[in-house]
Amino acid sequence: MKTTSLLCTAMQKFILSAILAMPVSIAALAQTGQLQERNKDVILKYQERINSGDANGAVQYISKDMKNFGKVVGQDGVRAVLNDVFTTFPDWRAETVEIAAVGDAVIARQKVSGTHLGISKIPVNGGLLVNVLPTGNRFEVPHLHWYTIRDGKIVEHHGNRDDLGMMQQLGLVPRSLPAPGIQPQPDNTTNCYPFKAPRNLSG
Repeated sequence: MKTTSLLCTAMQKFILSAILAMPVSIAALAQTGQLQERNKDVILKYQERINSGDANGAVQYISKDMKNFGKVVGQDGVRAVLNDVFTTFPDWRAETVEIAAVGDAVIARQKVSGTHLGISKIPVNGGLLVNVLPTGNRFEVPHLHWYTIRDGKIVEHHGNRDDLGMMQQLGLVPRSLPAPGIQPQPDNTTNCYPFKAPRNLSG
């Protein structure tokens, strides 16, 4: 009987402790949820500035020592990339299809499009468009971006883009290759020869 009484007392204490801890746990979950929503808002506002062609406004959401694929680029590096993108694709736009936040990370799946009307000078978008003359063609490809947010700023970024699809749609890379033993023929879709580097490509 004494053992049963001790077990009951211990169980009561455990239940009481759990009940007392519940408000703290609920508050912590609520706080985490609010932080994740704020982090998503940072990325959405950052993307809004990019879509409006405002490089200076966009870098306000970038930390001074922000890393891109592990390399420190900071605000100046991001500004340079954005200005080059805006020159190459004046109508560059990224539509956020899905966005999710986990901890300090925000993952965004996007549909990115633009019209090739300028000449890129720095190796962005895979470095495939440096010094390439404008084709006047439009592209639309998927992007996936992973951001780390701290104190309302983007401190790190990784991403995955369909650069090959972009180049194919711009007419700079053939959409398909001939079977082995078949003589390459001009590709009327891309206006370039299979196995031949894009014209005006240097660097």
